[in-house]
Amino acid sequence: MGDQESAGKTRVAVVGVGSFGKQHARVLSKLPGADLIAVVDTAEDQARSVAQENGCQALADYRELEGKVDAAVIAVPTQHHAAVGVGLLKSGIDLLVEKPIAPDLESADALITAARENNRILQIGHLERFNPIIEEVKGVATLPLFFEIHRMSTFSPRSLDVDVVLDLMIHDLDIVLDLVDSPLERFEATGIPVLSQKADIASVRLIFENGCVANLTASRVSTEKIRKLRFFQPRQYISIDYTRQDGYLSGVDEAFQLTYRPLKVVKGEPLARQDEAFLRAVATRERPRVSGEDGRATLAVGLRIIEEMDRHTRVVAQTLAPPRT
Repeated sequence: MGDQESAGKTRVAVVGVGSFGKQHARVLSKLPGADLIAVVDTAEDQARSVAQENGCQALADYRELEGKVDAAVIAVPTQHHAAVGVGLLKSGIDLLVEKPIAPDLESADALITAARENNRILQIGHLERFNPIIEEVKGVATLPLFFEIHRMSTFSPRSLDVDVVLDLMIHDLDIVLDLVDSPLERFEATGIPVLSQKADIASVRLIFENGCVANLTASRVSTEKIRKLRFFQPRQYISIDYTRQDGYLSGVDEAFQLTYRPLKVVKGEPLARQDEAFLRAVATRERPRVSGEDGRATLAVGLRIIEEMDRHTRVVAQTLAPPRT
């Protein structure tokens, strides 16, 4: 790309171009505010293939990005987020880190500290925040008091380094924590491994101090893909489908007559909207919509849920163990 054509654009790279990282590369190669300089992956054939598709350079080592880009998307496996991200932040590169922010709070704190000390933007890839239907829901949510949420996927070998809570349910945890203006009081959680070594299906009940209750179910061993969120608030019921980007609001008016109206949104690709928001944050230096601190708060709840599921699994295993003779 010529200097004149790339003037005013943010020079950006994607680190990790597996199944999701290559989608970031596709989006960034087309966004008017981005100049996709490089994709990085230790699988060099994969990096070259994605680079060729998107008209950029292929690299095998993320450390080669220093001085070449202003910003980067980190889409490597979760356990490597901090190791890769901290180094790039110290090199002066703004980051969009895929969810979850890290596998543990210590690693999350390392990323947040590096961003703060180096005056860098750190955005976390909680994609559903940028779903047009969720943006519409935020405008009608007044006092959510009861949630029913289902997120089901068919099995895929992707993201098996984390369990279903940090892989899938974390999207809905993030949305609930964003919509409910109250501290979490307690929770109940169960989950079991089915096709992997980590929990593949989980059921969680969150209870907030203001009385709100949220029931969340996530599975990556389903026979179909489901992405639905429903919640009740005084005199209203809201139901949405994340995938279709549609929903409706039902309630009663002052005469206690039933009302119904669809939630109207301008549909769009959440990934493109998220990456556009990241580029705006880089350009304006404003706090991103999903900050490192936001990602850490959601991770903290997710990790507590995993601990409770592990405790439940041990209790069940002891119950089912054959008696000693």
